[in-house]
Amino acid sequence: MRLALVHARYQLLQTVRIPVAVFGSAFFPAVAMLFFVVPFAGDDPTGATYATAAMVTFAVMSANIFQYGVGVAEDRDQPWNPYTRTLPAGAAPAFAGRVLAGLALTFLSLLPVVVIAALFTDARISPGAFVLAVVVVGLISVPFTLMGLAIGYALPSKAAIVVAQIVFFPLAFGGGLLSAPDAAPAFVRAIAPYLPTRGAVELMWAAVGDWRPAPVSVVMLGVWVVALAALAGWAYRRDEGRRFR
Repeated sequence: MRLALVHARYQLLQTVRIPVAVFGSAFFPAVAMLFFVVPFAGDDPTGATYATAAMVTFAVMSANIFQYGVGVAEDRDQPWNPYTRTLPAGAAPAFAGRVLAGLALTFLSLLPVVVIAALFTDARISPGAFVLAVVVVGLISVPFTLMGLAIGYALPSKAAIVVAQIVFFPLAFGGGLLSAPDAAPAFVRAIAPYLPTRGAVELMWAAVGDWRPAPVSVVMLGVWVVALAALAGWAYRRDEGRRFR
């Protein structure tokens, strides 16, 4: 655990030294709040609360897909990464440290969304619901962390950036993050239950309000976690076999 914390501190310092990396993961959710949520749902307490929860999910997805997908791919190009993977402690402390640092940056990226919701909308949430929402944020980070790791270990850095961008917006739009819970277009309602973003956002809506998640969305979220875990594990072993055999 001590080594994991050392690696987490290293990852955080490495990221904070380039402020735009922290700014980038929070930019799109904050802009979406200002341009879409505040003017169209800001005066409706229920609508603003659900829209804020959707933007929180948007921020979680953005932070994890890009910081793991792009960050891991870029680290693989640096000499420090293969060196740490040959140390007697193994890869586990570095991996755990990366996940801890990722969670810290994820929560940091949520701050602008929460502040905008508190200052410029009528969104309401009880203390108990707020604590539950924090727990759910950690839970829904799992599939997008695994997705980012799969991209980062499977692809070189230039390709990882492109793939992360390609999967990000279709998942956000197709999962219904950019529309009200019951106001998505028909084709989005048809495909959304089968995407991880829908299960994630429905858990967030349930945490902050009276929304009842659709069973198929929750089951499919679990399926995605299992599938992405297998894909990330395969990508890691493939990378290790290529570079350390």
